[in-house]
Amino acid sequence: MAMTLRLTPEDENLLAELAAQEGVSRQEATVRAIRETAARRGHESAVKELSAAARERYADLLDRLGR
Repeated sequence: MAMTLRLTPEDENLLAELAAQEGVSRQEATVRAIRETAARRGHESAVKELSAAARERYADLLDRLGR
């Protein structure tokens, strides 16, 4: 699917710098940034869920350690 991406001049410069640093096109740099952000958010969500489960599972122990 084709899409038009409108960027401020500052964002356009940042994208151009990122693409140059990675040695890829601006389009590829955009796709990589989207995928990296999605992966990071998915990871953060999983960590939050696991952390909540661990806090619930070990609540008594954590309470005793906190005293």
